[in-house]
Amino acid sequence: MAQLKAGARLKSAVCATEVIVIAAPAAGADVQCGGAAMLAAGEQAPAGAALDEAAAAGTTLGKRYVSPAGDLELLCTKPGKGSLAVGGTPLVLKEAKPLPSSD
Repeated sequence: MAQLKAGARLKSAVCATEVIVIAAPAAGADVQCGGAAMLAAGEQAPAGAALDEAAAAGTTLGKRYVSPAGDLELLCTKPGKGSLAVGGTPLVLKEAKPLPSSD
């Protein structure tokens, strides 16, 4: 389980996805993309790492992804084929807050 802090950059070991940590739990988190653990921005992907087809929903540029508990938030800076997860639980797309109507 990696210690994360806001502003940290992560990249996928199996696809082109790159993210920035917006909010992180104090206890750390096991962040995954495409079924493999994500790496720090400067790390090299291990040889033979392959995309898990069960975790290939993809990521979208500029979208925020949050954990079901709401304690982890990631911003996608480079899209890829892998989908994001924490501890095996998929992250969900953060919905925009509706603006109040002005009548």
